Amino acid sequence: MSSSMPEIAGRTAIVTGGGTGLGAAMARHLVGAGAAVVLVGRRAEPLRVTAAAIGPAARAETCDVADPDSVARLADRLASAEVSVLVNNAGVPGPVAPLTEVRPQEWDDVFAVNVRGTYLMCRAFLPAMLARGEGDIVNLASVSGKRPLERRTPYAASKMAVLGLTSTLAFETGGSGVRVNALSPGPVDSERMHRNFTLEAERTGTSYDEARAAFVGRAAMGRMVTEDEVGRALVCLLGMRGMTGADIDLSAGMVA
Repeated sequence: MSSSMPEIAGRTAIVTGGGTGLGAAMARHLVGAGAAVVLVGRRAEPLRVTAAAIGPAARAETCDVADPDSVARLADRLASAEVSVLVNNAGVPGPVAPLTEVRPQEWDDVFAVNVRGTYLMCRAFLPAMLARGEGDIVNLASVSGKRPLERRTPYAASKMAVLGLTSTLAFETGGSGVRVNALSPGPVDSERMHRNFTLEAERTGTSYDEARAAFVGRAAMGRMVTEDEVGRALVCLLGMRGMTGADIDLSAGMVA
């Protein structure tokens, strides 16, 4: 876990999708750097468990980031918290299928969380940052879309939309002292990726090891990144006070 950093110590951060996986890892690193963290997500129990594991600097708040009313209620509950870091991590992977087999509702479901949710959270918490003349927004994008990801068009398109939102919002807010950046992980060594390798092996009639090797072999370093690496990258990014509108790839060379 990261040591305390002056740029982060004493600040309050929101991490959406904070109950498990990458969100929980980033929350742990923020707390390690001295921040108080609000874990946000749709499921109360994972949020509660993660907050308890992190300790008193973490609290859990349920919210559906794709629902404007739910986001508005969250903003009301946190009105006195002086949130100065917003990490938009909540996302859904969507269907795995050729574009012609993706149903319109499946497409909309992906964009509702990955893009609309990012927009709604920014819209809710940005005004107070602008009023104070200080704040950081970090949007979790992906290397997906910047390189082909077969049978995953809704997800890839949504993550490229997040990059467009990030760069434009950075120009809207930069003069007011608010920085907006994107962090684009490659495949993260996690349970979700292991499930994906199992499904891909079943689909192609290969072994798990073959499916994993075919995917990981696309990276220059021949491996996936870890949740811990992404958490440390987030802390480093927040320490770079002159950076805004950036898209930081952390992919072990997946897009090299």
